[in-house]
Amino acid sequence: MVRFRSCTQGTRRHGSTPVPRFNTSSCAKSVSYASRNAHPCRGPAGREGAQPPHYLFRFGYRLARYVDRLGELEFLLSREDIMKDMEQFLKLSREHTDTAAVASRWVRYQQREADRSGAEEMKADPDMAEMAEEEIASATTELAQLEAELQRMLLPKDPDDMRPAFVEIRAGTGGDESALFAGDLLRMYTRYADRCGWKTEIVSESPSELGGYKEVVVRMEGHHNGTGAYGALKFESGGHRVQRVPATETQGRIHTSACTIAVLAEQDEAEAIKINPSDLRIDTYRASGAGGQHINKTDSAVRITHIPTGIVAECQDGRSQHSNKAQALKVLTARIHEKERSERAAKDAAERKSLVGSGDRSDRIRTYNFPQGRLTDHRINLTLYKLGQIMDGDLTDVTAALQAAQAQDQLAALEAGG
Repeated sequence: MVRFRSCTQGTRRHGSTPVPRFNTSSCAKSVSYASRNAHPCRGPAGREGAQPPHYLFRFGYRLARYVDRLGELEFLLSREDIMKDMEQFLKLSREHTDTAAVASRWVRYQQREADRSGAEEMKADPDMAEMAEEEIASATTELAQLEAELQRMLLPKDPDDMRPAFVEIRAGTGGDESALFAGDLLRMYTRYADRCGWKTEIVSESPSELGGYKEVVVRMEGHHNGTGAYGALKFESGGHRVQRVPATETQGRIHTSACTIAVLAEQDEAEAIKINPSDLRIDTYRASGAGGQHINKTDSAVRITHIPTGIVAECQDGRSQHSNKAQALKVLTARIHEKERSERAAKDAAERKSLVGSGDRSDRIRTYNFPQGRLTDHRINLTLYKLGQIMDGDLTDVTAALQAAQAQDQLAALEAGG
């Protein structure tokens, strides 16, 4: 039987950054051997029977290219000029880590297919049949795990998933009840952030007279389950409808109101620098609301308008004009980036329909029915009867289902496109 030999051999460090070394030559030989003995209708060892999933076999050459790229990255990371360019070095190091993860699993997958094929041959020998069955069972279990991991790794990655997020909540139809619901949604998301261990910060707010918010923007930063705040919450963008008896309702009638949510990925400062200063109009004014005497006596609030697009961002919660300007510029950059993203998504949607939609805030994506204790996400036909827990921040089932639906959508597109 072919035994897997680990392709990771020690680490090489640059400053405080560890870069795992990968034995590309041994992996390349393994891939070459397996590919040479493969057949479209047979397993890697050339026998009828066990064969890799069609999407893995179809993308076998793409997976093999990860091994080739790994060799290139090893060479680049050893160059002195790359080592001196920390930004480039870190970028290549991250690619090296991702590439090594895919390449090692693909090599292991092919080796375990060969093990299983060899065990199938051994079954013909009565003395080896029991051992062969054990090896077949072991290989089949590991292959299923590797199959799932490779499937996930083949899916397109959103480069913004690890970024902090701005969550914008706006009251819509329903007047005061809509503003109260906006406050409930803010509480839901901040409770979820607390569960994930994220940092939260109110960027701007416009409270309503009876409580709640006409509009509120909160920044969230942190990582949870392998993704950042934006990756976890990006599918929350859209129209959120609530059905319940308002506190002001005297006859017990159920009212329907709505809020819109936009989740924006915070961009690097370098992205903000790319905005032409001549395209910006910056206005200052006196802040309103809570914040002590200072906040109401100076022109500390800042409103920035991007003239070419008409996009506006404002901030008044900081104690100084400088901090408000910096925060408003971050929000403005995120909104410009989101506008570009939405335009690309609309173009893609013309070619195929996504399971979770485009994230347009005009889409009605979800209903919160309080009398029934029910949450329904209309994009994926998800219904959960645990509304109280969800409003208290238990969003894990919702976000996981949306991410799974997106992965299914991406995999279908990958298979269809070849």
